[in-house]
Amino acid sequence: MFVKKITKNELEIETPAKINLFLDVLNKRADGFHNINSLFQAISLFDTLHFEVQSEPKLTLVIPENNSLPTDNSNLIVKAYNFMREKFELESGLSVTLTKNIPIAAGLAGGSSDAAATILACNILFDLELTAEAMAGCGLHVGSDLPFFFSSGQALITGQGEIIEETSYPLDYELVIVKPNISISTAESYSGLKRDLTKRKNPFKLGTCQTVDSYVMSLLKGCNDFEEVHLLSYPEIGKIKDELLMAGADLARMSGSGPCVFGIFKELPDNKEDLNRSNANWQLFFVKPIQLAKYC
Repeated sequence: MFVKKITKNELEIETPAKINLFLDVLNKRADGFHNINSLFQAISLFDTLHFEVQSEPKLTLVIPENNSLPTDNSNLIVKAYNFMREKFELESGLSVTLTKNIPIAAGLAGGSSDAAATILACNILFDLELTAEAMAGCGLHVGSDLPFFFSSGQALITGQGEIIEETSYPLDYELVIVKPNISISTAESYSGLKRDLTKRKNPFKLGTCQTVDSYVMSLLKGCNDFEEVHLLSYPEIGKIKDELLMAGADLARMSGSGPCVFGIFKELPDNKEDLNRSNANWQLFFVKPIQLAKYC
């Protein structure tokens, strides 16, 4: 996340999307969540949140030009503020304007990223003096993906999402993200997994990779467990993968629970428009892997 401090009572945060370079769903936990094994990578696709302190201890959320997102307690931004208000007995509230650029329900964790930014804003504006680790702990109470956004932007994620091992794999490549005009819920993704999630699966291990070529070769040995499910139900995802590979991607894979698919390129194709010649409804994003600023 990247903070632009405006005044004592006002700030702006750019908060990124992430992709899952691989994703294992291991087993179901006693608390009903699932253990995962995944490599998360922050990318240069950002939502922007403008925060301003308000006297009443509540959060007021405005999302211009987007009528599909709720602004009530079902929104993760509101949930994050309410958790912080109760935990730290906040006496003031926040007015938030969200400029939404990250696709919704796409496997890119845009909602989680926005909620993580809200925790960071509370820490700064209300002088809570929390470490990155403490903010990550707060985030886990709101959603499993939140802790990652308090890392440096690339990490092996295990457990429910709370175990973060920062990594240093290559970043010198290009990414094309393709969002088809379909929606897939996380609940649908888990219900589609045929295997017994109470039994432990051996997690994929990436190993040491010094170059992009060795990195991609190693990543190709992994997978996204949700992808094999959705390729059957949503053949458009397979079509996107084929288009990316034909355009020169070294790897094409679905992110998270979908439906976004990313392609890794050493160099982008000369004619980017060729990437969505098959379907004008696809959204394309040309981005890069990034490192994040850490706030201790």
